[in-house]
Amino acid sequence: MIGKNKGTNFATSFLKILTMIKKAILFTFLVGLSTTKAFSQDSTAYELQRNKINTMLAERSARFGQYDQSLNARTGIFGFQTKRDIKNSNEILRQIAINDNNIFTELKVLLDYKDLQFQEVKSNVDHSQLRIDSYKKTIRDLQVKNEELLTYNQKISKNTGLLQLLLTLFVITTAICIFMIYRKVKVEKAKAKAKNGIEIL
Repeated sequence: MIGKNKGTNFATSFLKILTMIKKAILFTFLVGLSTTKAFSQDSTAYELQRNKINTMLAERSARFGQYDQSLNARTGIFGFQTKRDIKNSNEILRQIAINDNNIFTELKVLLDYKDLQFQEVKSNVDHSQLRIDSYKKTIRDLQVKNEELLTYNQKISKNTGLLQLLLTLFVITTAICIFMIYRKVKVEKAKAKAKNGIEIL
């Protein structure tokens, strides 16, 4: 009688532990799914891994159904469980525990995929931010250069106007000087001819 209580207590406590593990697995799986929806760029490997875990979870649920049936199996005299019934229940529990360990391993791989995707997205964001900053700097530099060229152009326009005015004054002054020199030379020639006695008609 004491042996049966130990087996039943062990099975009950083990069932409680497995239920807690199942909740932890489902929580981890749901967290993984929510991050999947956030990024929505699942790779093929990630999808395969997720499908593998879903299959393992379905297998785990089926084994729990088998475990419940094995607990209700009472093939002994007067409707009691036999050693074979208890061994069968314990074997199913052992298989569930092994399956849970495999699920944890596969969940770790799945989370590694998700971390890899997150790092890739973060790297792309950092690279894009560097490019945007580079473009902003180039635009700023071009705006400064444009302002410098506009200022230089305005100075040259003022200087060109002043240069044209000075050139025009120089041409006019030169023309006036040439005209005055020509007149002076003509007048002196006329005086020289008049002194020489040659009359100019």
